[in-house]
Amino acid sequence: MAEFVRLEVADGVGTIRLDRPKMNALDAQMQEEIRAAALEAGERDDVKAVVVYGGERVFAAGADIKEMADMSYTDMVKRSGGLQACFTAVAKIPKPVVAAVTGYALGGGCELALCADVRIAADNATLGQPEILLGIIPGAGGTQRLSRLVGPSRAKDLIFTGRFVKADEALAIGLVDRVVPAADVYEVAVAWAQQFAGAATYALRAAKESVDKGLEVDLETGLEIERQQFAALFATEDRGIGMRSFAEKGPGKAAFVGR
Repeated sequence: MAEFVRLEVADGVGTIRLDRPKMNALDAQMQEEIRAAALEAGERDDVKAVVVYGGERVFAAGADIKEMADMSYTDMVKRSGGLQACFTAVAKIPKPVVAAVTGYALGGGCELALCADVRIAADNATLGQPEILLGIIPGAGGTQRLSRLVGPSRAKDLIFTGRFVKADEALAIGLVDRVVPAADVYEVAVAWAQQFAGAATYALRAAKESVDKGLEVDLETGLEIERQQFAALFATEDRGIGMRSFAEKGPGKAAFVGR
């Protein structure tokens, strides 16, 4: 039984809930519990989309610095691969994922939010990668995912300075996708996720994989990834259901079965 992270499922939406008082500091145990929850969410048929949520007050204030302070180089060599793998497990959930960001999302917390497909932030949210102020750099994907999301120049500014970004600036630079009142963040995130409860499961999976894998390669290779994913969907029941429904009833009325 996980101590700090749980997967809560309702109406097709799985919430990966972080709950480690006071600030959801991401120690090694919590990281591994996040990985387990992400793998479970990816495997469960009753989970069609996922919300990552740290609670009403804070998303995650970063890694547990007290745990890291006495680690040696060899200690971190052993740990760093697992650290990245825990966050990558969230990024690779083969379903739509939204981060509901309240309060602070700093360091590892920001990196966790970057693993989502969409970020919905509270109007009081603060994001950033302040690792440089500790004499280190982001180690759970921050240098890579942030630069892909907001561009290299903006990412370097945030990483080089370690400065914090308020919600309005985060929206302006594309670090988050929506800003809503703090009291509404989780509800808005769940509503975004629930729109996929009856969607074509394997088409969503193919779309996510095509975009994510395509960003890692040249255009020609990306187009080949898309072509293969596109053709493969013609083996699914949902493709037949969707096309027949479109021909008979028009768009948006198909009752998909997730196969």
